[in-house]
Amino acid sequence: MTMLLSTRGMTRYFAGLRAVHGVDFDLPEGQIRALIGPNGAGKTTFVSMLCGRIPPSEGMISFGGRDISRLPAHKRINLGMAYTFQITSVFARLSVAENVALAARRKVQGADAVARAVQGALDKVGLGDRPDQNAGDLSYGHQRLLEIAMGLVQEPRLLILDEPTQGLADSEIDAFKALIRDLSKSATILLIEHNMSVVMETADFVTVLNFGEILAEGTPQEIHADAAVQAAYLGTG
Repeated sequence: MTMLLSTRGMTRYFAGLRAVHGVDFDLPEGQIRALIGPNGAGKTTFVSMLCGRIPPSEGMISFGGRDISRLPAHKRINLGMAYTFQITSVFARLSVAENVALAARRKVQGADAVARAVQGALDKVGLGDRPDQNAGDLSYGHQRLLEIAMGLVQEPRLLILDEPTQGLADSEIDAFKALIRDLSKSATILLIEHNMSVVMETADFVTVLNFGEILAEGTPQEIHADAAVQAAYLGTG
């Protein structure tokens, strides 16, 4: 099994407080991995280290067999890592298509090729009929989908989705589950998600963080049945 992303001893301190400690994490190529845990478990800090937004205090990150521990975020994007933020980061005054085109130009050359890539990404996330709408006029949930399109158009090897269903209606969440399965045909996916139905129905494997450390890993069924996870996170212990 080929590992696309690995960490060893990943640790991060903030003013002496330990947010993440000693995390060894392996993500195989082609997998849909869910990362879950209670609020304050260290998920956002861990993912921020993966994508280069903050450096680790200790430890190593490997992507595609290369040590990227100190690589700037934009160079990680160039290697094939795309990340959608927990808080939307679209350009509100630009159109939907213009937002995606800005991201597309990292990978695609030529106006016609960019236009085709933009439309293809928007079609995948269900926004293909809104290219000219201002991004700021979209609902919050649709802005999240626009962010996913901005990640997709870069043709990433790894797509990191941070709380992507937040703000989506139930019918849109059902469509999102199908979208995740479709996206996994061309990219490895790391999904940070609180909606357990999304996790259980889409993930191949689940990692549970608690107090900055890995509490458990396994299939969705194994995680759901794990007594320690139930006590710490699922609220059934």
